[in-house]
Amino acid sequence: MPAQVESILSEAAIDVAGMDCASCVAHVEKAAAAVIGVRSCSVSLARGRAVVHFDPAQTDLAHVAAAISDSGYRAHPALSDAIDPHGHQREHTHRWLRRTIVAMVLWLPLEILHWVLPAHGAHGMEWATLITSTLAMVFVGRAFYAGAWKGLRHGVANMDTLIALGASVAYGYSLIALLGHTVGWWAVRPQLYFMESTGLLALISAGHYLEARARAAAGSAIGQLLDLVPPIAHRLTDDGESDVPLAQLQVGDRLVIRPGERVPVDGIVIDGLADVDESMISGEALPIARGKGDSVIGGTFNQNGRLIIRTTKIGIDSALGQIVKLVETAQASKPPVQRLADRIAAVFVPVVLVIALGTGMGWFAWGKVHGWAPAQTWGILAQAVCSVLIIACPCALGLALPAALMVGTGMGARRGILIRNIDALQHAEKIDTIVLDKTGTITRGKPAIVRITALDSIPETQVLRMAASLERFSEHPLARAIVQRAHDDNLSLVQPDSFYSSAGLGVTGEIDGQTVRIGSAAMMEGAAPEQSNQRESNVYIAVGTPGQMRNVGVIALADEVKADSAAAIAQLHAMKLRTVLLTGDNRATAEAVARSVGIDEVYADVRPDRKAALIQQLQQQGRRVAMVGDGINDAAALAQADLGIAIGSGSDIAKETGNIVLVSGSLHGIATAIHLSRATMIKIRQNLFCAFFYNVLAIPLAALGLLNPLIAALAMALSDVTVIGNALLLARKKLR
Repeated sequence: MPAQVESILSEAAIDVAGMDCASCVAHVEKAAAAVIGVRSCSVSLARGRAVVHFDPAQTDLAHVAAAISDSGYRAHPALSDAIDPHGHQREHTHRWLRRTIVAMVLWLPLEILHWVLPAHGAHGMEWATLITSTLAMVFVGRAFYAGAWKGLRHGVANMDTLIALGASVAYGYSLIALLGHTVGWWAVRPQLYFMESTGLLALISAGHYLEARARAAAGSAIGQLLDLVPPIAHRLTDDGESDVPLAQLQVGDRLVIRPGERVPVDGIVIDGLADVDESMISGEALPIARGKGDSVIGGTFNQNGRLIIRTTKIGIDSALGQIVKLVETAQASKPPVQRLADRIAAVFVPVVLVIALGTGMGWFAWGKVHGWAPAQTWGILAQAVCSVLIIACPCALGLALPAALMVGTGMGARRGILIRNIDALQHAEKIDTIVLDKTGTITRGKPAIVRITALDSIPETQVLRMAASLERFSEHPLARAIVQRAHDDNLSLVQPDSFYSSAGLGVTGEIDGQTVRIGSAAMMEGAAPEQSNQRESNVYIAVGTPGQMRNVGVIALADEVKADSAAAIAQLHAMKLRTVLLTGDNRATAEAVARSVGIDEVYADVRPDRKAALIQQLQQQGRRVAMVGDGINDAAALAQADLGIAIGSGSDIAKETGNIVLVSGSLHGIATAIHLSRATMIKIRQNLFCAFFYNVLAIPLAALGLLNPLIAALAMALSDVTVIGNALLLARKKLR
């Protein structure tokens, strides 16, 4: 029986509204995972978004969204961020602002009167607070009651459950106590909590508003990137130029980019010359000259000159679209510590309900034992139970990691460092050894002429002209470098009368009635000059007739070291990191490159299939290894390493395998990525500690009756804002 072929999984996002805490995250993930065909679901509370991996042969995104909606939340497939990257968050923020204003208007005036007027001096104050509290419960509290009711229908206890119960305990007890005292059931005037119930709704709504604003700030990186893309493009057709929305563009369209405008989509320049600022993608501060045949990236800025480009990629396929996708995936991923926090939060609310019940029973029994009046017993009972329910809301626990992660990945994206998942951050901070590939990583990966030596009184330009005239028919990398240099120098090439290629040696042809031979020293008839530099490859040019050839020139080529490689390696050494050069090139060349950039440890002549084994060998020595590479032959080593860092200019396979992608290709990104990861993980640990410590300390105080419900509500709101505010401090940190 043939093996069953597994379908290719699809990845898509669902916007989820109504989530307030870590227990909500756990319930949404559980609801999505219950759908047949869903392989995994990761929810970001800070972004209000679920990233789902599913089998399209078994289900679709609409069914998954419907399952989440049925569990008590508002969910729908995510719209393109390019359409309205801030709309959903803006609406959410404004909704909580309106509730906060209403609640504050109903609470603050009477609260101020309560403190200004003498005790019991305001006749009818309790009836006024009853009216305002009732209005607050109806117009503000209904949001919490609706969420609690939806959860109850599906057997879920969430943050809304705690808020609704806390407000109901304060309001319900006060109503019964007021009516009981009015009709004479209780002789002693009871302590009423009408203002507390209104105040806690106001403070919690204010906390949600501040939290929503902070979430928007923490997750602003994606919006800032997308805002760089202009909404309109100037399309050029046979009928002339017209402005069209980006949604109407197709691959192959010709577009005009004027000076001072941003490039709307990815494309190839077909006419014009301009300096383009690509810092928003690459992190490089200096503009790059772009002319005919060069590629441009959507969102980059045309500083001067008029460009005409042909569209190559649009939407999610564009470079910016891929960056957004990577950042969103990273922000939705979770490390083991967050998954543990989510599991704790999933059972946290039921545990709090049990604690609140135990608190009520304990105070009731204490009042009976000590002979308290019913008004005193029920008053402190209501205060303690209400405070426990309010103070224990686990929203800070759910926001502790996502807030820091959103800020950290956003900072990386703006600097051309794409963090593919949260595990990369955890691994990066522990790295002690950086292993670097040579070609395309430390060097440019393309040979270039470094020197032309003319012999026998022939000008250098003539030597280059003869060599390029023959080499343009060869596909060898050295030949292409020679031809490129001739084009750059605007030399007119000659059509040879004949051409012959000797594999591994060079080429021979007839030019102007003479035999011209170009190639290695082994191809030359006479003694060729010795190669002076181990990093260079010499190409010899000889002219004459067979048997009487004379050497007329030598062209030295080398794979140039990137200008910033040495400085980047020095940065890594300053961070106490060991550096290793790993290459398949010969030892002499490898050691020469290593010396030029300051790397002491070299592994040369390593075949592609042995690179991963050598990484494993270093790991067995107790090292935490990061591998930096750009080619297909580096993919296995990138996967084996504790941290794979792919050069953005490299192969797609390398970039898919790497945990971190350096868009610009500059090795300075390695130090920046490690520094960023260390700073982000510090914030994550600080936030998790604060969230756990807050609940562990606050719940016993509330149960002992030492916290007023208003203080509990204020503390809960401040805990959320503190966690997100601490994460936002990361954005102000200077990275190396």
